[in-house]
Amino acid sequence: MHELASYEAVQANRTERNVPKLARVADVVIETDRCTPEDVWIRVASHLGFFGREYLRLVDVLVGGQFGSEGKGQVAAYLAPEYELLVRVGGPNAGHKVWGKPVPYAFHQLPSGTRRCEARLLIGAGAIINVETLLREIAECRVEHDRLSIDPQAMIISAADRRREVQMVNRIGSTGQGVGAATARRIMGRGHNPKPKLARDIPELKPFVRQGQQVLEDAFRRRWRVLLEGTQGTGLSLYHGYYPHVTSRDTTVAGCLAEAGISATRVQRVVMVCRTYPIRVQSPRQGTSGHMSQELGWEEIARRSGYTVEELRSAERTTTTNKQRRVAEFDWKLLRAAASLNAPTDIALTFVDYLSKENTYAMRFEQLTLDTIRFVEEVERVASTPVTLVSTGFNLKSVIDRRMW
Repeated sequence: MHELASYEAVQANRTERNVPKLARVADVVIETDRCTPEDVWIRVASHLGFFGREYLRLVDVLVGGQFGSEGKGQVAAYLAPEYELLVRVGGPNAGHKVWGKPVPYAFHQLPSGTRRCEARLLIGAGAIINVETLLREIAECRVEHDRLSIDPQAMIISAADRRREVQMVNRIGSTGQGVGAATARRIMGRGHNPKPKLARDIPELKPFVRQGQQVLEDAFRRRWRVLLEGTQGTGLSLYHGYYPHVTSRDTTVAGCLAEAGISATRVQRVVMVCRTYPIRVQSPRQGTSGHMSQELGWEEIARRSGYTVEELRSAERTTTTNKQRRVAEFDWKLLRAAASLNAPTDIALTFVDYLSKENTYAMRFEQLTLDTIRFVEEVERVASTPVTLVSTGFNLKSVIDRRMW
């Protein structure tokens, strides 16, 4: 029906003239004279019960408890089939490697469970995007535009951002992916012309761009389970890590939730991933990549585990920059600090084969070596949290699952 030109014309129209009579028989009457169309839609939807009457705890969050490279990608991929929506935040400076045939696959932008299930995918508003990297992952993983949603306000990395971080690689062991520079530009570029580019400004991303809040609202309305995958580790948090050798964001549960646009009251479980020997990237020639307690050499890990030094060094190269990693004794102080910051409901302990190569043959918890079992029990005491997932090797089947949920 066409819009009438004036109120007098409305009154002259028989149908329109009789509309006020509906108020006497209607279940709900909404005054719309001080509302926008969107306001009216929201009010009607609430009267119809579309938003529900409670905020269900449907979100599980996965974070790292150390300096990154804890094996979060492998844990996320293992858990992914249990969820209807997978959410990722952070940027391409974090590569999450997942076991696969014929070779492993490293996810830098997409959720690590993308290839493991048919769940919907969301990249949150706080994410930092390398367009080339993201499009390559979309193509390689054959992700259709109706499956992946990218929040229109996700920040885009420019070539200039990457150039600005060249010196940071040597100074603090940065990956040099431009994530920090893009984050700073997002803040300092407000009001400048040209404005920083967001996902909504990139033509190639248009088919995927959708409001993240609407995607999440729809998921919650459907009572979908949501897995939010954080990147890097608590020890690298901009605010709570060993500054200045930190990343450009808060890597705790609270920081990941803020980037995704999810309230803490939506959270059901927090899974914090820790490895038996924490690692950091190898120190650059003119600087350091940051603090580690009781640093070791790979020769010592080889002696303890039963692996060869060559096997360890080959495996322990960073996913994003292919640099050799430093390694240290398990840091109990860092575990306690990370547990306090994240309040995990579960610990996923990875690389227990580095305690003893014999653990690779364990299918049940009691089949682990006695020293490993004691180590797990100590982790549980210090973190005040059960170790419910134990990774015995780089394989989706090499997970001892002790969960009760």
